Amino acid sequence: MARCLVFMVFQIYCLISTVGLPLEPPAELLQLGGGTVGGGRLSVDPADIQEASRDFGGFTRGEPLAVYHPRGTDDVASLVRAAYESASGIRVSARGHGHSISGQAQVPGGVVVDMSHGWRAADDVHGRRRNSQARALPVYSAALGGHYVDVWGGELWIDVLNWTLAHGGLAPRSWTDYLYLSVGGTLSNAGISGQAFHHGPQISNVYELDIVTGKGEAVTCSAAKNPDLFFGALGGLGQLGIITRARIALEPAPRRVRWIRALYSNFTEFTADQEKLISQHGGRRRFDYVEGFVVAAEGLINNWRSSFFSPQNPVKLSSLKHHTGVLYCLEVTKNYDASTAGNVDQEVDALLGELSFMPGTVFTTDLPYVDFLDRVHKAELKLRGKGMWEVPHPWLNLFVPASRIADFDRAVFRGILGSRTSGGPILIYPMNKHK
Repeated sequence: MARCLVFMVFQIYCLISTVGLPLEPPAELLQLGGGTVGGGRLSVDPADIQEASRDFGGFTRGEPLAVYHPRGTDDVASLVRAAYESASGIRVSARGHGHSISGQAQVPGGVVVDMSHGWRAADDVHGRRRNSQARALPVYSAALGGHYVDVWGGELWIDVLNWTLAHGGLAPRSWTDYLYLSVGGTLSNAGISGQAFHHGPQISNVYELDIVTGKGEAVTCSAAKNPDLFFGALGGLGQLGIITRARIALEPAPRRVRWIRALYSNFTEFTADQEKLISQHGGRRRFDYVEGFVVAAEGLINNWRSSFFSPQNPVKLSSLKHHTGVLYCLEVTKNYDASTAGNVDQEVDALLGELSFMPGTVFTTDLPYVDFLDRVHKAELKLRGKGMWEVPHPWLNLFVPASRIADFDRAVFRGILGSRTSGGPILIYPMNKHK
C-alpha cells in the first residue's frame, strides 16, 4: 500500500533571494542607474514601498528603501549584479504576489524586486511587446513526449491556466489549491494539491528554469544542464537565486469535473481509503484528485471549506445531528469530457463502492474544470466581502509519515481540537513518497 504523507492546512509561497549586507545611505541606492537598472524601473513611491512591506501572513513588516520593477531576466540580473558589486552591499529580495507568511520576501533597508509584472508589463499602448520576452505560446516536444509552455517567474498560475487553455486547450498537470500565486514562488517551495499523488508536486513538472544567481548571473538549467542548480532551486526556498522563467509541463485539459465529498467518523478508515485511492493506477480506474479535511461536526455547514455542503441537503445532513466530535471529509474528483461523459457515473460508482465512508453522506456536483481549479478564489471573494481576508494568517504546513498519522489524529485532531468549531481549515493531502 502507498505510504500516506499528510500536508496540512494551506500552501503559502514566497520567492526570495538575499544578497550582500544592509544598505547604508539611500543615496547609493538611487545612484544605481539614476533610478533605472538595465531596462527596469527603481521606485521609491510610497505606495510601492507600502505594498512591499507587507505579506499575507500579516505578522511582520519590513520597509525597503526601494522597489524594482523588472521587464525580464536581464533586468533582474542587472540589479542583483549591481547589488553584489556594491561597495557597501545592498540586500535584494524577490517578491511574487506577497503570499509569504513570516516576512520571507521582505528586506528592510534593501531593494524588493517586484516580480508580479515582468513580461506582461512590457506592452505598449497598442498591446505590442516592447522587448523580446513576449509571453510564449505552448509548444509540443517529441523529445519530451508532450506540450510545455515557458512562463515568467512572477506569472500567476491562474493566468498560466487561462493562457494555455486559450491556446490549444492545454493546462499544467499539477496545481495548488489556490491559483493566485506566482510560478516562481510555488516552485521555490513545492506546489501541492490533490493531483500531487499522481503527477507529483509542481516542482516535479518542470523541464527547465532560468535563474538569476546571487552574483547576478543569468543561468539556464535543467535535469541535464546545470542539474545541481536546477534541483537545488526547485523547492529551495529561493536561496540559490531568483526564478525568472520556468518551462512547465502541460496536458490536454478536461472539460468538466465530477466533484465528490464523503464523510467519515473513523480516522483509520479515512486514511486507509485515502491510501487506497492514491495507490490505484491505470487510466480511468482512479480519481484524478484526492484530498481531505478535518471539521468539527457542529461546524460542518458554517466551515468556509465546507460550502459544498448546502443547507438545501437537510435529509442527508440530518443523519449527522446526533454526531459530536471530529469528522473527516474525503474530497475527490473525476475529470471527463464529451467522449467520456457517458461512463463517468459507472466509473465513479465503482470507485466509491470500494470505500468505507458513512452511509448517506456522499455529496456530488458537476462543474467546469476551470471552476473547480479556481474554487478557493471564490471563497476568498466571499471572505473579502465580509472583511475577513486582510487579517493575520497563522498557518502551518507539515509532512507526517503514514506510520505516525494515527498518533497525530489522537493528539491533535481529537485531542486538541475536540469538538471546537472555530478556526481555519485543516487540509489533509495523501501523497506517494516516490512522487
